[in-house]
Amino acid sequence: MEQDFLPINGTDYVEFYVGNAKQSALYYQYAFGYELIAYAGPETGVKDRASYVLKQDKIRLVLTTALQAEHPIAEHVKTHGDGVKVLALWVDDARKSFEETTKRGAKAYQEPTVLQDEHGEVVISGIHTYGETVHLFVERSNYSGIFLPGYVPRQSTYKPEPIGLKYIDHCVGNVGWGEMNTWVEFYEKVMGFNLLITFDDKDISTDYTALMSKVVSNGNGFIKFPINEPAEGKKKSQIEEYIDFYQGAGVQHLAIATDDIIHTVSELRRRGVEFLEVPNTYYDDLLDRVGSIDEDLQPLKDLNILVDRDDEGYLLQIFTKPVQDRPTVFYEIIQRKGAKSFGKGNFKALFEAIEREQELRGNL
Repeated sequence: MEQDFLPINGTDYVEFYVGNAKQSALYYQYAFGYELIAYAGPETGVKDRASYVLKQDKIRLVLTTALQAEHPIAEHVKTHGDGVKVLALWVDDARKSFEETTKRGAKAYQEPTVLQDEHGEVVISGIHTYGETVHLFVERSNYSGIFLPGYVPRQSTYKPEPIGLKYIDHCVGNVGWGEMNTWVEFYEKVMGFNLLITFDDKDISTDYTALMSKVVSNGNGFIKFPINEPAEGKKKSQIEEYIDFYQGAGVQHLAIATDDIIHTVSELRRRGVEFLEVPNTYYDDLLDRVGSIDEDLQPLKDLNILVDRDDEGYLLQIFTKPVQDRPTVFYEIIQRKGAKSFGKGNFKALFEAIEREQELRGNL
């Protein structure tokens, strides 16, 4: 077996550039049950931005906002709306990760940098990926602080109950026409990922829209990145709509794992999170399609949760509507019962649901 030249321990954090981090942080605490754990901003000596770090189980989100109109972060938000800037990967050696990927053709974003405070040191390096998205390599074995040097512990007086979100299962990127294979090759060549699965427009087209998708995964399978590109359809596809409003390639959605999707989705709905709706007819022959499942059908139907089976088991999944006004970034909630796949059997029902939303927005 070939030596993995880029061992990754998991996702370290995901950083969003947003218009108003203070308000976004409250939304994620209230609606998604995240806990505020750290902060950096003017009060901590960072003069140009404010960042809030939110945590639930193994997930860390960082919400960052610029404090000046001409700041690059403000430019990013102006162009893309609220969106993912950084997919940070937890590694044992940030210098080697940088060296191995840049010598294979990655464009450098950040040379290896040592950040220090009284809790030790963190080494960070970074490379560019699709659009304006970047991967940071974070080496934190010599650090005991709350998040990173420069951040201070911060708690909110509001203490939401966590809702069972566990870790990031996969993270999906949308790229432009004809760019999917370029980026799949980037992950294979530059980062040593393997091609896991391919969907073409025959697998996942509806009457109106089509897309193509390939899933790449790192050696241990902890990091999975599906990459989508639009395909020719009768009308504008959801990938095109995303690219129009995001003004380029970017992260389309984060899929977050739970061990109890009924509880998680009940809580999200109770707290006002909106989901795509599939018609009730989806459930009429569900058990014929997927076989026996542990869950009762009624709560799945009530919550509009989808089910799909592969050779290794089944999965339950549901997708939020976009979490900002531009129809760009959204979330998937997923519970795996052995299945390793991505819900191919649900694509048609799902895309028809997305198209109904696109039509309401006048973007189909």
